[in-house]
Amino acid sequence: MEMMSIGDFARETRLSQKALRLYDELGLLPPARVDPVSGYRLYEPAQLEKARLVAMLRQIGMPLSDIKVTVGLDAPAAALRLERYWSGVDQDHAARRALAGYLVDRLIGKRVDIYEVATRKMPERSLLCLKRRVDEEGAWALGKEFVGIFTARPLPRPDGVSEAAFCIYHGEVSQDSDGPVEWCKPVPAEKAAELANAYPELELRTEAAHEEAFVDIGPGGKLEAAQWLLVSEALRSWGEESGRLPSVLGARVIFRAMTPVGAEPIGPDCDFAIPLR
Repeated sequence: MEMMSIGDFARETRLSQKALRLYDELGLLPPARVDPVSGYRLYEPAQLEKARLVAMLRQIGMPLSDIKVTVGLDAPAAALRLERYWSGVDQDHAARRALAGYLVDRLIGKRVDIYEVATRKMPERSLLCLKRRVDEEGAWALGKEFVGIFTARPLPRPDGVSEAAFCIYHGEVSQDSDGPVEWCKPVPAEKAAELANAYPELELRTEAAHEEAFVDIGPGGKLEAAQWLLVSEALRSWGEESGRLPSVLGARVIFRAMTPVGAEPIGPDCDFAIPLR
């Protein structure tokens, strides 16, 4: 079978030579052969279909890490993964559209009630916690690690929101900024010491009773960055109008139900809450 040079392969796939070199380094699309003397990359015609798929997935904005997984699957599994990816894109776009609409209304002086804000009292609780400084990508990895701990060694299902696991953002977390993020699982006070020994990778601490303002995201919600901004703005506006100030305990997402590691993602059933002074 006649090999293709990187230049010919680039023209056939509409991928630049720079992109092909990057995909080789990432193990996404390595050449069939590299000349040991010249170092020239050579490709087989059979690689064209995969390369064109990679090019099209990049055109729709799929990250390279996701593409690498997707093109390694059989056709039905790849199609399902692509469908789920695009569903997430649609949800993100809807959240951005809602944020843009809110900003337009605010700029022209129109009052908009984005979300309904309510309050509730939370009791003093013993918590098993996993805390780390992470950026946006690391925050998801930390959450997966935390859920995995209880997937391997499960506790009884929570009975009410006060027993649900939650994640506290103690600082700004984004692609460009890392901040302390703490995942917490409330446990019965009378069993706290025993459970702390059973989960040595977690820290046991107590959180004081407090009142908090919250927005119910609801089941199946997807917490895109734009939606976080909208929810935060709703809570901020509510606080200004009601004269209630946030405490220093940190904004949190309370997960009334979470998807176990390895299960198909269906979206969390959660609240976004801010403890009040």
